[in-house]
Amino acid sequence: MPSAHNTYSMLIKPIISPSLLSANFLDLRSDIEMINESEADWLHLDVMDGVFVPNISFGFPVISDVAKICKKPLDVHLMIVQPERYVDEVAKTGAMMMNVHYEASTHLHRTVQQIHAAGMKAGVTLNPATPVSVLEDIICDVDMVLLMSVNPGFSGQKFIENTIKKLARLRQLISESGSKALVQIDGGVKADTAPGLVAAGADVLVSGSYIFGADDPIATISSLKNL
Repeated sequence: MPSAHNTYSMLIKPIISPSLLSANFLDLRSDIEMINESEADWLHLDVMDGVFVPNISFGFPVISDVAKICKKPLDVHLMIVQPERYVDEVAKTGAMMMNVHYEASTHLHRTVQQIHAAGMKAGVTLNPATPVSVLEDIICDVDMVLLMSVNPGFSGQKFIENTIKKLARLRQLISESGSKALVQIDGGVKADTAPGLVAAGADVLVSGSYIFGADDPIATISSLKNL
């Protein structure tokens, strides 16, 4: 017999959040218009500082311009040190979700409070080597937990198989605590990994190169949405 969450997963389609990091930045408008026309639910934006992760992506001017033409809620993931310094700037872009790393936030509870006070939903991200147990005292305060299924910093990496077991532990923590947090997965999400993730309890799938590198991105998004 399927578990209660598996039954839920069969009834509720996953939220799909394509990652802008893999878009064509020479023709960003076209890619965002594609997202607008697709079954994508959100747009995932990775902000990297070259310190917390070994890469630099884009900043608030780009996010603000994207917000002007994107019809989908913005899911902003800060892969940066001291993310609390930028709560107000993220809020000014009109972002729906601000997601910060557990490993980068010394006073995580305070940061989550700041995000909520600024009118956004608060997400917390865990790197592959960070156990879900660190969230025991804050799981009821967050709106979403993002499990990185690759090491953060670059798109197109191979999926880390242990993520499935980690996802099961997170679902147990959410269930036992009474938290309403969504579970998001980012990294290596494609045709061969997505079904297992949804079956294991993932609510939100982030996918970058698999979507933007496809011959038909709209069809690819639809295939993920309708697993």
